[in-house]
Amino acid sequence: MRTRIGKRHSANTMKRLLLSLATTIVLALSVSAQQAAVTPYLTVEQMPDLIKCLPAPPAFDSPEFAYDMMRYAWGKQQRLDAERAAIARRDAVWSYEALVGEFAVPFGLEVTAEATPEIWKLLETSLTTTDAIRVAPKAHYLRQRPFERFQDKLLTDEEDELRGEGSYPSGHTMRGWICALLLAEIAPERADTLFARGWMYGESRVIVGAHWQSDVDASRAAASIGYCALQGSPEFREQMRRAQAEYREKTGQSSAPTTKATRKSRRTARTHRVKRH
Repeated sequence: MRTRIGKRHSANTMKRLLLSLATTIVLALSVSAQQAAVTPYLTVEQMPDLIKCLPAPPAFDSPEFAYDMMRYAWGKQQRLDAERAAIARRDAVWSYEALVGEFAVPFGLEVTAEATPEIWKLLETSLTTTDAIRVAPKAHYLRQRPFERFQDKLLTDEEDELRGEGSYPSGHTMRGWICALLLAEIAPERADTLFARGWMYGESRVIVGAHWQSDVDASRAAASIGYCALQGSPEFREQMRRAQAEYREKTGQSSAPTTKATRKSRRTARTHRVKRH
């Protein structure tokens, strides 16, 4: 009996290792194919290790997973709203063009490689850099996706593509939240609507049935970790300055946006000049 159990355990372990290796290869090829011409700001080795940064996904017998199941039911209810379901389907499209296009309205400017090359370069290179850090935890945990666990149908046509691929963390959610963070740094006056759209982007993954809520929650943290790491790159900081200047030019702003602190500083300086005279 112990021999048979040991053999089954060995077989399951080997299967898990093979699945992990296959997932790593597929994800790496997916990232490299889309980003072949883009040099990241930082290498994977220079970026934080999400396996060390994030907690493990909730066990299936935990209170946290009970909440995941409640949110899965919530997501299915959201599909009844035709408008919200349509947004969730659009959010599932895995391309930079589709992602950035969803932020055009809250950003107040359509971003394309041709019309806004500096902003596009910032977004593409930043996303290329941060996309890579999701590969290791996905392969490490190989968490079963909701539609697989319940043998359910997705709202989108991603089933064949996603089946057998780990759900933790969510790559779509990471992209959406990082995009919101970057655009909010370019246009801080639009941060409210940008973050609202970024939050919705993650919720879309619960609605279509591709991710658990805990996947999405962890992915927003993962995106913030990646965004903070970008700040340490001089090339990123320089490109951010170029993107901010391009945004001001395209939106008719002749100079950097004036904040309350800046206005107060200017008033204080004027007062000091008057007193000296």
